[in-house]
Amino acid sequence: MFRIDRRLIRNFDWLTLSIVILISIIGILTIFSATRQPSAGDAGQASFYIKQIVWLVISILALILFISFDYIWLGRIALPVYVTGLILLLIVLISGRTGMGAQRWISLGPLSFQPSEFFKLMFIIMLANYYSFSRESLGVTGLLRVFFFIVFVPFALLFKQPDLGTAIVVLLIFMSVSLAKGLHKKVIIMVVVIGIISLPFLGNIMWTGLKDYQKNRLIAFIDPQVDPAGIGYHINQSKIAVGSGEFLGKGYLKGTQGPFRFLPEKHTDFIFAVFAEEWGFVGSVFLLSLYLLLILRGLDTAGKAKDDFGRLLALGITFMFSIYFFVNVGMTLGIMPVVGIPLPFMSYGGTALLSNYISIAVLINIRTRRFSLFY
Repeated sequence: MFRIDRRLIRNFDWLTLSIVILISIIGILTIFSATRQPSAGDAGQASFYIKQIVWLVISILALILFISFDYIWLGRIALPVYVTGLILLLIVLISGRTGMGAQRWISLGPLSFQPSEFFKLMFIIMLANYYSFSRESLGVTGLLRVFFFIVFVPFALLFKQPDLGTAIVVLLIFMSVSLAKGLHKKVIIMVVVIGIISLPFLGNIMWTGLKDYQKNRLIAFIDPQVDPAGIGYHINQSKIAVGSGEFLGKGYLKGTQGPFRFLPEKHTDFIFAVFAEEWGFVGSVFLLSLYLLLILRGLDTAGKAKDDFGRLLALGITFMFSIYFFVNVGMTLGIMPVVGIPLPFMSYGGTALLSNYISIAVLINIRTRRFSLFY
């Protein structure tokens, strides 16, 4: 199961690995810049970038581990993996650690991790495995069955934490993979019609269930100037950071929005704004091109997968990264509401980085073992 085959080295997807490592290095450099102390009088350099380096090493080791065995085994253990993920989400609700208004972490002594970051991949594995056994397009009954037995419970648990960003991502992954699997035309029409009709009703229920800070984020997205020094502060400062970078940027370590603390969450959710301020339009286009290449590579991997499970699994992972990328960049530009979604491989966070590298390992695994000789 864990034997390394020479053919794995020969067919290894070095391009995907190179892209994510390059983005990770850019992320560490940006974290260092965003959290640096602006004057010698402040208390020493923040250690965020050092922790991120440590997590990067751990993540690369995890990637090597997950590449060493055939991804087909993931399909065979999909159900227990999925159930384990649900149990972890339930533990979070019962005895999870609270931070920044949300109960999302499980503490194990000095260490803490966010189960929802790992659950996304567990969910994709379960969904891809279930769909891989069906050879026909999904009808109304099949779609509803998948929603209520695989999607609804984790969505409710994530929404309750509250982790609205991950809950939305799970729902979007479900919709994307279901479309990729194939839906009857009447199902697509029915979903669109029901969605339009029920939007006001569901919107009112969702609004009632939101925390005050989540409501403020939506209000600020609709009208950032309603309270520029309060609920609209994040978006306005992010736009200032991006705009001040102009064409070539201010230069590395010359940005002001992050180190002078004008921009909140500058090393996590709004790290792209810090990067854009220092590297400008040219640097931003380069970074966005790396993400676009990663997404295209993921789609190409799905197209070349040796089986339906591998194809759907690769599509689910690629959709996940695509959603995170577009929503996070959209947040910093003010064209998407702030929902607490980090930028993959760039934003500070050990759990997120580790889960992203494991997901990339699965993607590389699918491409590396795309030939039937690996059966």
